[in-house]
Amino acid sequence: MNTIKRLLGWIWLLLGPVTIFYLVRTAGHEIAAKPVIDTKVQWGVFIIVFVPIAIGLMIFGYYGIKGEYDQLPEDSSQL
Repeated sequence: MNTIKRLLGWIWLLLGPVTIFYLVRTAGHEIAAKPVIDTKVQWGVFIIVFVPIAIGLMIFGYYGIKGEYDQLPEDSSQL
């Protein structure tokens, strides 16, 4: 199970930058196609909201690779 956690950690770590790249690229194409203020605000909000989520995925993946989730407590009272 720990191998799966580490593998998924790599996936999350690599998925973050890819997601940010495609989000910014799509925003650029959409704003270039229709350069009105509504489109700019909409994509600006999308980027402001989803970039921290992608960074959180990368942090989650980093901890997965590092092995922080290898030994989880079996009883919730140990948290």
